[in-house]
Amino acid sequence: MDQLLTDFRAGRTRALARAISICESGNGAPLMHAVYPLIGRARTIGLTGPPGVGKSTLCSALVAHARKLGLTVGVISVDPSSPFSHGALLGDRIRLTEHFTDPDVFIRSMASRGHLGGVSGATADAVSLMDAFGKDVVVIETVGVGQSEIEIAEIADTTLVALQPGSGDSVQVLKAGILEIADVFVVNKSDHPMALQLQREIRSMLEMLHFSGWVPALVATQALAGIGIDALWDAVVDHDRFLKTSGALEHRRRAAFAQRVRALALGALESRIDAALETLEDARDPYAAAAHVLRGFGGAGDAVGFRSRRARVPPRSSVKGV
Repeated sequence: MDQLLTDFRAGRTRALARAISICESGNGAPLMHAVYPLIGRARTIGLTGPPGVGKSTLCSALVAHARKLGLTVGVISVDPSSPFSHGALLGDRIRLTEHFTDPDVFIRSMASRGHLGGVSGATADAVSLMDAFGKDVVVIETVGVGQSEIEIAEIADTTLVALQPGSGDSVQVLKAGILEIADVFVVNKSDHPMALQLQREIRSMLEMLHFSGWVPALVATQALAGIGIDALWDAVVDHDRFLKTSGALEHRRRAAFAQRVRALALGALESRIDAALETLEDARDPYAAAAHVLRGFGGAGDAVGFRSRRARVPPRSSVKGV
């Protein structure tokens, strides 16, 4: 560990890769204790959206733009994996081949390994390690997501939600969920005949919502041709400036820290609960069984007040009149 930390602080890329692997294996606590004071400088960008919208191509274009500005970049590309074998193709990395030989771009592919929310269980650790390593920008590309996978908003400072024309009607645009976490809407493949209609629908949706601070930006891009990437980067910079000047950045990172602590604590408790369930005798009902398990943790075991877990990401907007 001492040699790893020495190499990490010396900026050796192999040490960063090894550190992420240690965190993925669940043994990263000593490492995070040592490097956590170094984090907080990087600009973190989350890129999410449905499958096939062009997230990987957008990610590659953003990386290229950041490199033109002289910024160092870390990329975390999360791919879906089998919930049974945990195997994954890691195909998102294929679209980032033009950056493989750039020493100032570090790309890490991560399989979701059945983790819900569009990211991997170790994504937050990987972001912190890249930040501590000294990367100026960290981009997190999620798996293809639906309308309820919003965990990326707990990790990234700026969340980009990519949408594509022709993928649904206006009702889909108006649905709550992933659209509520967007700091920037990206209409990719803007050469599509229905691109302008999608942009109008998003603007109409924004007019129905009330925003107390930042109003989500709307940018049209053709990532494959590099069109609109300048405007997208400007929107990211504008949002970063708003977060810093309004004090929202500190609040957002504090909330992300609390969520991360909650996830780590619940993960440890779930392991103990699984062990308790293996020895659980037949119970009258699941509430009685839960009360029995809680008594093993020193709790009162009162079945009153139980509730299932739910997402804790607060909505960033509300519909007027509802």
